[in-house]
Amino acid sequence: MSELDSIDLAILKELQKNGRITNAELAEKVGLSPSACSRRHDILEKTGVISGYHARLSNKAIEYRMMVIVHISLSGQFAKTLNEFEAAVKRCPNVLVCYLMSGEYDYILRVAAKDLEDYERIHRDWLSALPHVVKINSSFALREVMDRPNVGL
Repeated sequence: MSELDSIDLAILKELQKNGRITNAELAEKVGLSPSACSRRHDILEKTGVISGYHARLSNKAIEYRMMVIVHISLSGQFAKTLNEFEAAVKRCPNVLVCYLMSGEYDYILRVAAKDLEDYERIHRDWLSALPHVVKINSSFALREVMDRPNVGL
């Protein structure tokens, strides 16, 4: 799908508000027949514009009260080094986000931990064991100001 038109954008806006909306409700909101809306929705999914659906959990409610931003430096940026690191970091269940970066650090991670003791375990058992890591710098979030789940359309 090369370009999104105004109807596609309207569908995406509604789905961002409520991913559980019925097709009939969605069709009514965007001014299409249910069958036309369903076809558009299917195309948005098949082309990867819609990459999935999920329940957004409260980290606090499931007792992950600590968010840690972790900067990682590797021994080099060879393709083999990056591939091995990325394959290993994907196996760490507490790493929520991992970005390959330009600048001072090679990667930035967002890590969820229950408390400081839990983060120590994650650091020892997972982060320090990642291949090619030469430096780990951890910053602890004091308070979440905002966490926007969707981009503005």
